Amino acid sequence: MNDTIRLLMNHRSIRSYKPDAVTDEQLEAIVAAGQMASSSSNVQAYSVIAVKDPEHKASLSRMAGSQRYIEECPVFLVWCADLYRLEHAVQKHAPEKESYVDAVENFIVATADVTLAAQNAAIAAESMGLGVVYIGGIRTDIEGVSELLGLPEYVYPIYGMCLGYPNQEPGLRPRLPLKAVLHHEAYDADATLQAVEEYDDTMVQYLTERTGGTKTTPWSEQMAQKFTTPSRMQLKEFLEKKGFNKR
Repeated sequence: MNDTIRLLMNHRSIRSYKPDAVTDEQLEAIVAAGQMASSSSNVQAYSVIAVKDPEHKASLSRMAGSQRYIEECPVFLVWCADLYRLEHAVQKHAPEKESYVDAVENFIVATADVTLAAQNAAIAAESMGLGVVYIGGIRTDIEGVSELLGLPEYVYPIYGMCLGYPNQEPGLRPRLPLKAVLHHEAYDADATLQAVEEYDDTMVQYLTERTGGTKTTPWSEQMAQKFTTPSRMQLKEFLEKKGFNKR
């Protein structure tokens, strides 16, 4: 155990923020740290938009399902998978060749790139005493978010991130047992399912204590409910309109 691992192991989603400002210097350091994350073939297929304007944050909050902490946080970051620069590079240097920027492989590369960068940035922010929470809700009205932010072709917003000084001390949410996610030499399906059974018991106890018994649903039952409920089914059509996943 060292300071870096302690920081990582203490991660909590922060949904209440003090009014203290995040400085431009802090913001630039956080995003620069994000840029140092690994990137497939150095394509760096991502962009991040920092939103501070109260009206813009209010609009984004509404589009994300009226999540008040988007308005409350000093800075709201929108992390985007971005192949726009790369398509421009193709047209500049090889206009006579067919572009494969719209291939599924490159969609995966861009989505992975932005995720690695965002998590680097989150860790950098927490090292400064700031807190974050990811907001996948911006994909609920992904077309509206894209229009508000002026996102061009080959760019899509994957999630937002509230950033600011914590005004709460939430507890640590238990994770799956390590044996559910760490396999040696080959995937162990039996161990995974056994670990889920154990995790269900852990989560029932955690939820019971946290909510005073008002919520006691096991994790696997929560996941069954989630994955049998249609969610954001418009994304496929939107991504194709933006130039992604055409082959």
